Amino acid sequence: MHGYELRRRLQGIFGPLQAISFGSLYPRLRMMQSQGLIEIADTQEARFMPTRSRVSYQLTGDGKERFQTLLDDAGPDSWEDDVFALRFAFFARTDSRIRLRILEGRRARLIERISGLQGMAARNGAADDYQQELQRHGVEAADQELQWLDKLIATERARERRLNA
Repeated sequence: MHGYELRRRLQGIFGPLQAISFGSLYPRLRMMQSQGLIEIADTQEARFMPTRSRVSYQLTGDGKERFQTLLDDAGPDSWEDDVFALRFAFFARTDSRIRLRILEGRRARLIERISGLQGMAARNGAADDYQQELQRHGVEAADQELQWLDKLIATERARERRLNA
């Protein structure tokens, strides 16, 4: 697909809260092309249009291998805030054992975060009302995500039991 379509799809996955600019997308595409992970696709549009057409990209064999390697990685960075949403967006293409490991890792990370926020709130008893409210909001948001993760983990475990039965 071409850069505009790629950006549109990524924004559809991540929503309006994580903007993807053309200023960051195109340099990344050029870098991936120089690494041999993507190549310019030979499209009908490119062959028959006399004017400059949109450049469409496709994964190379190396790009597909790299993508699979990234999907197979379930290390601690895969459940951190800046990576988890991206990993989750590709869960349908991820092995079930890896999905479960990432979900459980994310759950453990949130429990640590909640504990840290609660400890901070206890130590900062003299903090102003707004700081206390921000800490309360952080605990509530993490707790809500924790409930969501618990449901996903239960669903994933039930799916594995069905497959193994």
